[in-house]
Amino acid sequence: MVDFAYADRSLAQWYDLLNPWGPGDDFSLDLVMSAASVLDVGCGTGTLLHRARALGHRGRLCGLDPADGMLARARRRTDVEWLAGDALSLAGGNRPGPVFDLVVMTGHAFQVLVGDDELRGALAAVRAALSDGGRFAFETRNPLVRPWERWTPDRAVEVTDTDGVTVRVAHRVDLPVRGDVVHFSETFSGPDGARPRVSRSSLRFLDARTLGERLAGAGLTVEEQYGDWDRGPLTADAPEIITLCRAAPAGTRRAPGWGD
Repeated sequence: MVDFAYADRSLAQWYDLLNPWGPGDDFSLDLVMSAASVLDVGCGTGTLLHRARALGHRGRLCGLDPADGMLARARRRTDVEWLAGDALSLAGGNRPGPVFDLVVMTGHAFQVLVGDDELRGALAAVRAALSDGGRFAFETRNPLVRPWERWTPDRAVEVTDTDGVTVRVAHRVDLPVRGDVVHFSETFSGPDGARPRVSRSSLRFLDARTLGERLAGAGLTVEEQYGDWDRGPLTADAPEIITLCRAAPAGTRRAPGWGD
């Protein structure tokens, strides 16, 4: 479950300030620039594809996001395709035409796939959107380091826009956390006395073994996994599980036990 706070344009304007360009974006940009055609699932405000086009990418770039507020900002650049929807919508009428050489999900967007049916459907749709041998790249937070324990109101973040307006964003996790799904709230508040805006979200934390099983069941073979954006090894205390998969040829037998 995700209450898409950034569907609201008044909140979407803060997304890039709260999530500035970083090492993960550099990592993804390298992949995008080396692929002839790219689909960014959960593209947000389109920053990654904007940057790729600005740097001279001449192939097909397509961004997909369910939040109207985010897409409104993404569409400021018109030489990229922008579609409203989520990963599951790829399997329906929103499927963006021919297959892609690369599908990316950045910003931990993969973790919004909370339910088994949702995850199964999304991975099948990603595989269908890839050419044989195409790549799927995404990252999830490593559940072994329990990052949600640091999502507390006392660690709130404040950012200020170019007009000098400041917003404060605080997180609170629903305790106790049971299983691999974390439920939490995100509260946006400002100095003007306006009523705070609260968004509720849920994220799933899968370990590397389970991720591999789910991907194999969808015809996606894990080729590389890293624990950080410097391509360091995936260890128990690594902050990320950064995964690069390859789409198996059509008709390849999937791994048993997932969806059978």
